[in-house]
Amino acid sequence: MDAPASITAERMTDGPEWRVAPDRVAYPEALAAMRERAAAIRAGTAPELVWLLEHPPLYTAGTSARPDDLRAPDRFPTYAAGRGGQWTYHGPGQRTAYVLLDLDRAHGQVRARDVRAYVWGLEEWLIRTLARFGVRGERREGRVGIWVVDAASGAEAKIGAIGVRVSRWVSWHGVALNVAPDLGHFAGIVPCGIAEHGVTSLAALGSTASMADVDAALRSAWQDVF
Repeated sequence: MDAPASITAERMTDGPEWRVAPDRVAYPEALAAMRERAAAIRAGTAPELVWLLEHPPLYTAGTSARPDDLRAPDRFPTYAAGRGGQWTYHGPGQRTAYVLLDLDRAHGQVRARDVRAYVWGLEEWLIRTLARFGVRGERREGRVGIWVVDAASGAEAKIGAIGVRVSRWVSWHGVALNVAPDLGHFAGIVPCGIAEHGVTSLAALGSTASMADVDAALRSAWQDVF
């Protein structure tokens, strides 16, 4: 996946290449680009990659997605993602980070060839990113993603989604962090198959963080984990 002129690319020292797409990326384009880059990483012809982007509004179905959890099939385009998990929304105001790493080797706190440890690493990455904005992100047993708790009501809401695929020990897909999306767009699905809890965002929690602020926090937190 060569970097188009519209995408900024930068290589971190002894780490993956980082790219930020300034324009919204169509989902089929992202899938094709990830598939190509994962194969190149496996072949040793391209470096690892963290790709930060936004999609136009859409719903994606993971390999465990239930048809009944798509509540509004005509609202936005839907795509089979090929990753693990269930239904997820992507759209403007949400920072999607696609992470393509060679899991044949260890990365910081993440052991080699350990998918569970890799998912833990993605969770920890989001938790530490949120902490930089004074937000406490938490894991929940039996629930994928990162959650926050309203201090007054005790209600829980999801702020970060995780969905991965590993092909020949190269990871692709990744995480999605709600910065300031239209939370009403999530009503068209049961996010990750969990109906009893809602979704939230940094903006809904009172944060004025911009997407650039979040990108900087993601890069800083990466060094803590990977």
